[in-house]
Amino acid sequence: MGDVTRRTVVASLGIGTVLLFAKFAADARDGGGASPEAAAAPATPVAPAPDVPRAAVPPGTLTGLPPEAGDVIAITLDDGTDSAVVGAFTAFAVERDLRLTYFVNGTYRSWTDNAETLRPHVASSRIQLANHTWSHPDLTTLDDAGIQAELQRNHDFLAEVYGVDARPYFRPPYGAHDARVDAAAAAIGYTVPTRWYGDLGPPAASEGEILAAATEWFTAGRIVIGHLNHDPATRVFGQLADLLDERGLTTVTLNDVFITEQHP
Repeated sequence: MGDVTRRTVVASLGIGTVLLFAKFAADARDGGGASPEAAAAPATPVAPAPDVPRAAVPPGTLTGLPPEAGDVIAITLDDGTDSAVVGAFTAFAVERDLRLTYFVNGTYRSWTDNAETLRPHVASSRIQLANHTWSHPDLTTLDDAGIQAELQRNHDFLAEVYGVDARPYFRPPYGAHDARVDAAAAAIGYTVPTRWYGDLGPPAASEGEILAAATEWFTAGRIVIGHLNHDPATRVFGQLADLLDERGLTTVTLNDVFITEQHP
């Protein structure tokens, strides 16, 4: 990742992020305080892609990274029910030089609340946006037209608001998919159902649960899932980043390590 790495970032920055967004989260819950854009307004981002070999995305359900990529990990974060948490994770990524993939449900206002802040980091490819459906239904309960409508509406939202083509990655809500769901999604370009190999605990996990899960799952080659819904994770940012450093892991987005038609 060049001379500028996570290890060169002054530790106090991580602490500052937590304090800043803890205050913002409290203000937001009270109906006051600054907007997410104002609270997290970044400097012009510099996010050089990691120097890792890329491989063609494999067929079938994606759960891990290509072995040839080396000591890398993909931290993927779902949903986005809390605007402050989306803002806090984004600032954390900038301050600790991390690369993250967000699986977006466009129905949540966090994705418009944070759009001004997020756009430069999406454009620099520090943050990759992928498709988690518009409103988080169990896709196995929908007919083919319903599956495609959920994915297409979210696709159009991400294209309009962020200027990205989120294909080919989609994460079925609850991890629920089957051959019919996969075929319906593939018909509109979403050919890579993306699950995970390790998680940061349930959506409402406590700080201790998050750290315990990270200790178990932060390993090379893993796709790890977390959620942008609750604030306990924002209080352990420093420990999470330190664990990555201790294990010599570089965070990557899916586009960093896989070659696809949309992202050659």
